[in-house]
Amino acid sequence: MPVNKILVVDDSSVDLLHLQNILQQAGYTVYTATSGKEAVQKAESQKPDAILLDIVMQEMDGFEACRRLTKGDQTRDIPVVFVTSKNQKADRVWAQMQGAKALITKPYSQDVILRQIQALG
Repeated sequence: MPVNKILVVDDSSVDLLHLQNILQQAGYTVYTATSGKEAVQKAESQKPDAILLDIVMQEMDGFEACRRLTKGDQTRDIPVVFVTSKNQKADRVWAQMQGAKALITKPYSQDVILRQIQALG
């Protein structure tokens, strides 16, 4: 399935805007959320083709949001990629156990983000 619509989730407005700009300049339609709870709600209503999800957030962290997304009837087929400052081996393993397709560590380059999105499609 080609990726056209992407939900970007981060509680940092700077990181959110940076990812949004990278993706929009590459021609993707971008939706944003600032918490895991909002991410689950928007994923259900907007039906994105992929989700870029931070891990460390208030209200509901990315791991919990990923679990809910990968178990939800409406969202289980949407690939989740973590974009995070957490880069320990344990974080990668735990991300995979929650159902994430990949983990990109901050700081990242535009090329890394776009290559990962293309790999999903």
